[in-house]
Amino acid sequence: MSPAAPPPEVSGPPPAVTVVGIGADGWAGLPETSRSALRDAEAIVGGERQLGLLPPECAGRRVPWPSPLRPAVRGLLAGLSGSRTAVLASGDPMFYGIGRALTEELGAGALRVLPHPSSVSYACARLGWPVEDTEVVTLVGRPADRLAAALYDGRRLLVLSADAATPAAVAALLRERGFGPSRMRVLEQLGGTAEDCLDGVAECWEHPPGDPLNVIAVDCRITPGALRLGAVPGLPDEAYEHDGQLTKRHVRAATLGVLAPAPGELLWDVGGGSGSIAAEWMRAHPSCRAVTIERDPLRAERIVRNAGRLGVPGLRVVTGRAPGALAGLPGPDAVFIGGGLTAPGLLEACWEALRPGGRLVANTVTLESEALLGAWHRRLGGELVRLAVAHAVPVGGFTGWRQAMPVTQWSVRKPEPGPDVRQPGAAGPADAAGTTVPTAVDAPRPADAPEPPHA
Repeated sequence: MSPAAPPPEVSGPPPAVTVVGIGADGWAGLPETSRSALRDAEAIVGGERQLGLLPPECAGRRVPWPSPLRPAVRGLLAGLSGSRTAVLASGDPMFYGIGRALTEELGAGALRVLPHPSSVSYACARLGWPVEDTEVVTLVGRPADRLAAALYDGRRLLVLSADAATPAAVAALLRERGFGPSRMRVLEQLGGTAEDCLDGVAECWEHPPGDPLNVIAVDCRITPGALRLGAVPGLPDEAYEHDGQLTKRHVRAATLGVLAPAPGELLWDVGGGSGSIAAEWMRAHPSCRAVTIERDPLRAERIVRNAGRLGVPGLRVVTGRAPGALAGLPGPDAVFIGGGLTAPGLLEACWEALRPGGRLVANTVTLESEALLGAWHRRLGGELVRLAVAHAVPVGGFTGWRQAMPVTQWSVRKPEPGPDVRQPGAAGPADAAGTTVPTAVDAPRPADAPEPPHA
C-alpha cells in the first residue's frame, strides 16, 4: 500500500483577526493558546468589562467597542488594518456573540476563533440539565415578549439576560402568560469567583436586581386552568384579541398546513385581520419571518398586540391597502390572502412577487371571490378545496350541529425554472394559451362594501 498523501497546503493570507472567548474567570480561565494570542496582539478590541480582565502583560492598544456596536464593526476594524488584532468575546463567540457580526462583515476566512465555554454550558453543568434538552432564548437587545413562544408546561429554558433588570421582567411575563408557578434560578457571574444563584418562583419573585452578568433558568409550570397553547398551528381562538376578523382555529390549521412554513422563510399575510396566520407561521420556527398587510389602523394595532402576546414581536405590520402597500416589500416564500381578493391587481401582484417554488394560498367565503379563485385555478392549476366545519350546540334539551360558513381555499405552487412540469389540474398548453387570467373586474364589488369576514 502506498503511503498516504500529505494534506494539501492551505493557501491565502492568514486570518486578520483573532477572536478570543473569555469568561467571568478572566485571564485565569484562559488556555495558553488564547493567552498567547492576546499577548501578541497589537490592538485588542472588546467591551470595557472584558478589557478590564486582562493583565498588564497584554500590552496591545485597548480599543473599547462604541455603542451601538453593530454599525461600527466594519469601520473600526478597517482602522486597525495592518495590526495584529484580537477581539474579546463573552464565552463562545459564535453562540449569540460577536463572532456572527464579524463573520458577516469580514468573512469566515478572515477570522481565527478561540472559543471559551459558554454561559449555557456553565449553567447546564450547575443545574444538571442536558444541554441538548434545554432551549435557549436570548433577550439581549430583544423584547421580553420573545420568551412567550417558548413557554410549555414542563419545559426547561435558559434565558440570556440583557442586564440586572431582566429577571424581574421575565417573572412578570411568566405571571402574565399563565406560568406564575414556574421556578426561576438566576445564575450570576458563572465560572467566576463571585458566582451566585438566586432561587424563587415567578408569581412571588421579590429579589432585587443583582449582577448584570446573569443567566435565568426557568422550569416552566402552567397555572391550573390557564389557556394552553400547543406547538402546532391551530391555537385556540381565545388566544387572539379580535373583532370577528379571525381565521378560525380549524381553518387556520388547514391553511398553515398548506402554506408549509420552513426555517428562514418569509410570509406575506395579506388582509391580516387579527394576524393569526402570520403569528402561527412565525411560531413554527424562530427563524420564520412574516409581514402582515392590514388596511385598518385599529386592526393593525391589534395584530401588534397579538404578536407580542404569542411570542413573535418581530412580526412586521404594514398598515395600508394592497396591492399598493406591497411595493418595496422583500420577496416572499409564501403568500396568504385572507381578505380583499377582488381588489384590482391584488392576485397578479402577489403571484408576480412570489419566489419560484413558493406557495400562494387564498381563502374566501364570498361567491364573487370564489368565482375568481376558480378562474385562477383553471389557469394555473393547484388545488381548490372547500373547508366546512360544524360545531355541536344545544338545541332545546338536545344537541345539534351548527354549520360555520364554508371556506373556499385555493393553493398553488409557483413553478421553478426548468422543465415544464404542470401541477395536477393545470390547463394544457392549448387551454392556457386562450385563457385570460381573471382580475377583480370580472367580479366587481361596490367601493364602499365592507371586507368579507377574514377567512
